[in-house]
Amino acid sequence: MFFLMAAVLVMGVLLGAAAHTPLPVLLPAAALIAVWLLVFALRERNRSRTEGR
Repeated sequence: MFFLMAAVLVMGVLLGAAAHTPLPVLLPAAALIAVWLLVFALRERNRSRTEGR
């Protein structure tokens, strides 16, 4: 339960910061994070296939 409360608090802080960020800064930052997450997901997927899980 503590983890869930902490996650909601962190999400609120990040969304609040994003609301005050200018759009020309926010869009490239969001795209960069999305690409980073996609690369991470693909690497983890490939790693689990090579380990035989």
